[in-house]
Formats: sequence, C-alpha cells, structure tokens
Amino acid sequence: MNERPGAWLPRLQEVGERLAEEWISARRPARPDTPQPQELRASDDDRERVAQVLQDAHADGRITLEELEERLGTLYSARTLGDLAHLTEDLLPADEQPLRLDGRPVSAFFKQEQRGGRWVVPAELDVTAMFGTTKLDLRDAILQNRRIVINATLVFGGLEIHVPEDLEVIRVTKDKTVRLTKQPTEPGAPVVEVRTTNFAGDVKVKEPPRRKRRR
Repeated sequence: MNERPGAWLPRLQEVGERLAEEWISARRPARPDTPQPQELRASDDDRERVAQVLQDAHADGRITLEELEERLGTLYSARTLGDLAHLTEDLLPADEQPLRLDGRPVSAFFKQEQRGGRWVVPAELDVTAMFGTTKLDLRDAILQNRRIVINATLVFGGLEIHVPEDLEVIRVTKDKTVRLTKQPTEPGAPVVEVRTTNFAGDVKVKEPPRRKRRR
C-alpha cells in the first residue's frame, strides 16, 4: 500500500528526537547537587503570572469561586516554582503555561522547535538541529546559573538565541572562542556558552535594539 508523500516525516522526527535524548542521557552523568527547575524559589512576579491565569479561568467559568479561593491560598503560600506550576496544569496547554519547567533537550529534526516565555534554562542544556532550526528565547527566562552551557549539535541546522540586555553569548569550538553578542555587558553579567559540534550548522543571536544615549 502506497503512503502519501511526506507521511514518513513525522515518524523520522520522532525517531530522531528519541535517539537524541537517549544519546544525551547516556553520555552525561547525573548531577544530584544541581537543583531541578521545579525546586527553584518562586518570585512575587511568578506568583502574579499564575494568579492572572487563575482569575481568567474563574472569569470564563473554568473554575468556581471556591476553587479560585483555594488555589489562590495555595499560590500565596507556595515557595517553589514547582508548587506554582501545578496550579495551572489543567487550565492551559503546555506551551501556554505561565511557567515552563521543562528542562529536557530541545531537538529539531526536519522542523522548527522553540522554547520561550517564562521558562527555566538549566545550567546545561542540549540542543540538536538536523535539517531544522531550534529557537531559544531567553528574554523572559530564569537562568539556573550565572553561566549557562548549551551543547549544540547542528547538522545542516541552526540555533537562534534571543537575549535580553546585559547577557553575553560566546561560541566555543575546538580551536577558538568567539563572542556572538555585540553590545557591551556589565562585569559579572550572565554568560551563555554555546559549545558547538556541527556540520554546516549556524548559530545566530538576536539582541534588543541598542539604547540611544542621552545627550
């Protein structure tokens, strides 16, 4: 029986992503000393993001007033990001959650994959792009460390990083280190170190517009 053109592509993407995760897990030892994203402390700003989702859910009838009051009570006593994330899991799809705590590798096989919004960037993140593009938006992200390491495997693929002000991005290969951000940063500013293993792959950094100096 003949398959329609392109029917093989979703299966190829799924197999590629599964192999990438297995390979990454096998080569990286566990780091029990590093806190998981859900264990990080919540800020007042994070609480307000979640509170807005709960209030919207009550306004359109998805939760009752009693449920709203119960969840808000839990919200304002929560200490960690994981405590907050549980409050909205049944209200929005995963890609629309006010907090995203998924620290898994980001893989794009013959497609575009992105991660953005309010998400926790783990101390070390693996990215794979094969005939595809991975986009990481760090403008509203929570950095687990002051120095983030991105292990990027690029095969005819690309990695695009959107950064906020005062965050430095450097690319490290076997023979050299190159600064990818053009704007100056303050001493001690966070650094994203991109370690690349690539074949015809590219890394691009998108910076905010340069502020005009006052005269």
